[in-house]
Amino acid sequence: MEIIAAQPEDINQIMLVIEQAKQIMRKNGNHTQWINGYPSMEIIATDIRNQHAFVCLADMEIVGYFCLMTGDDPDPNYKVIENGAWLNSAPYGVIHRLASSGTTKGIARQAFDFAFSRISNVRVDTNHDNIPMQNFLKNSGFSYCGVIYVSDGTPRDAFQKILG
Repeated sequence: MEIIAAQPEDINQIMLVIEQAKQIMRKNGNHTQWINGYPSMEIIATDIRNQHAFVCLADMEIVGYFCLMTGDDPDPNYKVIENGAWLNSAPYGVIHRLASSGTTKGIARQAFDFAFSRISNVRVDTNHDNIPMQNFLKNSGFSYCGVIYVSDGTPRDAFQKILG
C-alpha cells in the first residue's frame, strides 16, 4: 500500500470511499457518525487545497482516505476537553475523516503510521458509537483523554499517543 497526497481529480473516488466507509459504520451499529452530508465534497476539496488530504493506494486504486493536520493548534475543537486532559500541550498532528473502502485491510494502521512518520504526537477523536475505531486506538497504544465537541456541538471521545 502507498500513501500519497490527494489531488483535485481524486475527489470523486474519495467520495465513493467515504460512502463505502459510511456503509461499514452502519453495519457495525454506528448510525450517528458522518450524517447529514458529512463529510461533503466541499470539505474534501478544502482538505486537498490545504494539502491535508491523503489517499491510500492498493494496486493503483484509491482504497482509503484521511486528512492529516499538524502544528501548534491544528484543530480548534481540541482547545476544550472535558472529563480528562490531553497528555501534553506540545504541537500535534490530528487525523480526521479516516475512511476505508473495506476492500483492503490495514488502512487505519497505514494512516497512523504515516502520521507518526511526520510528528510524534498525535490526537484523534471518534464517535462514541464507533467501536471498531475505539478498539483500534486502544490496541494501538492511544490513551483515552476525555470528551471534545466538534463544530456541530456533538461530543466525541478523544485519544492521544506520543512516541518516544
